[in-house]
Parts: sequence; structure tokens; C-alpha cells
Amino acid sequence: MLDVLDKELEKRGHRFVRFADDCNIYVRSQRAGERVMASIELFLTKRLKLTINKAKSAVATPQVRKFLGFSFTGGANLKRRLAPQTVGRFKAKVRELTRRTRGRSLAQIVKELSVYLVGWRGYFGFCETPTVLRALEQWTRRRLRAIAWKQWKRGRTRFAELTKLGVDAALAAPTAGSPHGPWRISNSPALALAFPNASFASLGFPSLVPITPHNSPNRRVRTRMPGGVGGAKP
Repeated sequence: MLDVLDKELEKRGHRFVRFADDCNIYVRSQRAGERVMASIELFLTKRLKLTINKAKSAVATPQVRKFLGFSFTGGANLKRRLAPQTVGRFKAKVRELTRRTRGRSLAQIVKELSVYLVGWRGYFGFCETPTVLRALEQWTRRRLRAIAWKQWKRGRTRFAELTKLGVDAALAAPTAGSPHGPWRISNSPALALAFPNASFASLGFPSLVPITPHNSPNRRVRTRMPGGVGGAKP
């Protein structure tokens, strides 16, 4: 039924993108947005006999709104970025996947976690803000370091494991005896030396930044798909 909406928006010359019943329409000003929204609401309710979810409908800048987990940066040079809710859901999922660690080695935890990370990257790697992806990588590795620290439990074990992993005794001793919790210790120089990024990569920890961009600058992204998804040229 919403194919009719796609055709109406195209006929009016609007720039828009829609997936199922989630649709964003892009105009030049707040005033134009309010006018278009009122017009489209009338079209949906009168012609298509549909009910609009007022709570999820609004006129706002692209930086404020989100679509399929993405949003836009500010400034003149707009870029696709992860919506704040997407970052929150990512961290919640990683916490869920790494919450039960008893009886599992760090290698096993990384192996199971990597399945989710690879799939997540396949979708959200489409963003154009790699610094955010790298920050999420760092946060995830820090969580893994904290897990290893908790698994070692006692000061003597921690000292022995740190020195086994190449940390100098002069640094390992005060770290092993620190009263601070796992999360704070996970950001310490000793843990960074014991678990460098390369060690996680050797266990299969994937980078969240795609090796090659999903879409090169001169490639047209198709915005019409089976089922009536429509949009404007990028």
C-alpha cells in the first residue's frame, strides 16, 4: 500500500527514503517540513486510510532524527553516523555476550563475540565516521581485559599472569596489588602491555572498520528495492 506514498512523494519531487512504514522526507527548512508533514498526514489518513503514530513523527533536523540505526553529523559536509541508540544497543549486546564468563577462556569468549561483531560490522560499517567504530573497538577490548583481570581473581595469580605475558615485575607488582576495580585496571599500562591489540586480533577479534568502503564516491546507491522502498538519488 505504501508504494502509493512512494509514487506521490516522487511526483512532488521530494527527497525521501522509506523502509516498510519508516519514512524520512528531506526538505530545506523547518517551515517547509511542517508544511510537507501536514500535507502528507492528510494524504495518509484521507486517501490511504492509515493511522499515523504521532509519538514517532516530527519535523527536525537530520542530525536529530534516525533511520534504520543511522543519523547524520552536523556541519556543511553531512556524513552518515551511528545513531546514539545504536551505540547504546551495541554496548548492551556486548555486555550480554560477555556477562557469563565462568568456565570460558578469553579465546572462547572472543570467538563467540566475533560472530556478533562481524555481523554488526556488515550492517553498521556503512557509516562514514570510522572514529566512532574505533572507539567501540577500544571499548570492547577494554571490556575483555577487564574480564581477564576478574578471572585471575587473586593478587599472586595476577602478578604471575602479567609477568608471563611479558609485563615487567616492577609494573606488574603494583598493578596486581591495586585496590581498584577491574574496569579501571583494564585501562592501565600493565593490561595494555599484557593484552595488546595484536593479541586480540590473533584470537579472531575483528576490526569494526571495514577494510574497504561500502560505497565508493562515484557509485550510485540504489534506493528502490523489492517491496516498494524508494528514495532520492544520493
